[in-house]
Amino acid sequence: MIKRTMSLHAAPVAMLLLLAASAARADADSEREALARIAQELQRLQVDISQATRTADTSARVKFRYDWLEKDLELVLRGVTDHLDAPRQPRPVAPLAGDYRR
Repeated sequence: MIKRTMSLHAAPVAMLLLLAASAARADADSEREALARIAQELQRLQVDISQATRTADTSARVKFRYDWLEKDLELVLRGVTDHLDAPRQPRPVAPLAGDYRR
């Protein structure tokens, strides 16, 4: 009776563990996808900034510092791409007992 009760409880626990592991992986994948989209948007902004730089009024008394904006944008983009390019670190896994007999 005890063995049967333990096996009945073991299956739902195992399913919950599998679901939790796949959800964590899905979260990591969705984060990487979001960061990739952010990197693409930052690259598009670089094009817009270049165009704005070419059309800026050079005779204006107060000028917008597109060069500063470009440097800041490059820094952010580099941080995002460095994170995306970094290898994924494997998580440590507890060793299996291997011996299931008494």
